[in-house]
Amino acid sequence: MCLAIPAKITEILDEGHFAMVDVSGVRRKVNIDLLHEDIPDVNDWVLLHVGFAMSKISAEDAREQMQVLELLGESEQVAAEVEGYGHFED
Repeated sequence: MCLAIPAKITEILDEGHFAMVDVSGVRRKVNIDLLHEDIPDVNDWVLLHVGFAMSKISAEDAREQMQVLELLGESEQVAAEVEGYGHFED
C-alpha cells in the first residue's frame, strides 16, 4: 500500500531543500523541494511519501490521518516506511 504519512517539521536543513521531521517520535531527514510554492516552516505539518514532503496539512488533518492509519492497522507499515527514509541521512 502507498502511504501518505503525516509528519511535523522540527528543523529546516540544507538551505531549505531538506527538513527534519517527527513521525510518532521517529525523526528523519526528508526532501521538501516539492513544496516550493508553499514553503513549510518549523512546526508545520506535511504529508510524506517515500522521503518527500508532498503537501502541507493542518495539525487537525494530521491527527485524523494518523487515526485512520491506526484504525486500518497500518501503524507498523508507517514505522517501516519512515525507517526507510534513511537514504537522506548524512
